Amino acid sequence: MRLTDYLDKGATLGAAAPCLTMNGRTLTYGAVQRLSWQVARALARSGVRPGEKVAILSANNAVAFGCVFGIARAGAVWCPINPRNEAHENRDLLDLFDCTCLIFQDSFAPLVATIIGDLPTLFTLISLDGSAVSDAVPFDEWIRGVGDEPWQADPIDDIALLVGTGGTTGRPKGVVLTGHNVETMSALTLMSYPFEGRPRYLALAPLTHAAGVLCFPVLALGGEVVVMLAPDLTEFLSLVPRHRITHTFLPPTLIYLLLDHPALTTADLSSLQCLWYGAAPMSVARLEEALGRIGPVMAQLFGQSEAPMMISTLAPRQHFRADGSLAREHLSSVGRPTPLTQVAIMHDDGTLLPAGQRGEIVVRGPLVMAGYYKNPEATADVGRFGWHHTGDIGYLDEDNYLYIVDRAKDMIITGGFNVYSAEVEQTLLAHPAVQDCAVIGLPDPKWGERVTAVIQTRAGHSATSDDLRAFVRDRLGSVKTPKQVEIWPDLPRSKIGKVLKTDIKAQLG
Repeated sequence: MRLTDYLDKGATLGAAAPCLTMNGRTLTYGAVQRLSWQVARALARSGVRPGEKVAILSANNAVAFGCVFGIARAGAVWCPINPRNEAHENRDLLDLFDCTCLIFQDSFAPLVATIIGDLPTLFTLISLDGSAVSDAVPFDEWIRGVGDEPWQADPIDDIALLVGTGGTTGRPKGVVLTGHNVETMSALTLMSYPFEGRPRYLALAPLTHAAGVLCFPVLALGGEVVVMLAPDLTEFLSLVPRHRITHTFLPPTLIYLLLDHPALTTADLSSLQCLWYGAAPMSVARLEEALGRIGPVMAQLFGQSEAPMMISTLAPRQHFRADGSLAREHLSSVGRPTPLTQVAIMHDDGTLLPAGQRGEIVVRGPLVMAGYYKNPEATADVGRFGWHHTGDIGYLDEDNYLYIVDRAKDMIITGGFNVYSAEVEQTLLAHPAVQDCAVIGLPDPKWGERVTAVIQTRAGHSATSDDLRAFVRDRLGSVKTPKQVEIWPDLPRSKIGKVLKTDIKAQLG
């Protein structure tokens, strides 16, 4: 399937039905289709040919997301660029992807002006809401006179989008995702989670990330996507009942803040069928709290850019046993592998390990990317032994539930023992004073590495380093207990809310 097929399928269920809503303004399926035909024709008129790369640099915006379908209709490849990236990161991505066209919001004009001079292949600049950048064409002027009749260019291959990854540790890599990858992800979404009637999806997280690709299965069902400009939890609690939202996605950091929000107690969240969480480990203690206070709608997903979203899933019902009690034994898992994805645990030598043994999580199947763009060496390395290597250490239990114990690069070797930072983090997150945390290894002359924890406390709570060390020691023993505990007002985070351990290590030296 092409990306346009999700929109067109939804339109067959009612062209007048709401498709994209933002700030009280709604675009129907018919209107988004017409917009996509205009964008496709304008791209062709500007000289963008099938197979060329078109980037979008925008905050959450309904028209910008509508342009995604125009890019696909032109046979071009969508390159989502995260507006929260640093200027040099976006310059590197636009250069790596060989982008010939950039569609951007005028609020990012200073950033665009900074990077375009060093991008010789970028010959078309389109400003969605102005023309503050030299040589940029205002969007309304760009599409004027092209017509909005149905039109579709023939794509040259099945590449649907290029996603940047790995930019925090050097030059980024471009993940090549095909229409078949997106189709698999969408099918697995519809298989794995409850969907009753026309879904109404609230996109609070950036459409450049998980929130964006989750829109495609929603549109295939003729659902409505309500777009939030920014992650405002007060507005979130207002929009859910106003639009009778059925599905949404929040990273764990925002779920923690939602649980502490004073308006949650009186909020009407009865319309929710699915509150997806993922992109980072979730505190089991806070998950139990969410199941009690938000409702039995929590729905975990595990994936990565190279195998988007649906490597494994934990549907709302799987959070509970048959008798209705909490399935606490499964809450620390990332669910079961999805039906179209093979998941295994691999030793360094390529041997597949039995249930219960720890090793690298590897996957294969139609969910896995086509490779890294113009990087055959990295593609070959990540696909060795015929499996895609996730970089996560984990195990499968006897019931085929998948557990992640750490990122391979985050394992700490202290005094000759392996300590998995994720295990220590889960224990710290169970402390009532801990909002979030990160556990890292720092060089130590005696131990090789010393287990070090950096803590962000919850509002209105406090704890001492000794309190926290004793809490871990009682549960995990002395080897895994942090020898150093730092308490910070906040933790450095990526654009999608993940804690940046590299930044913490740099600060602690």
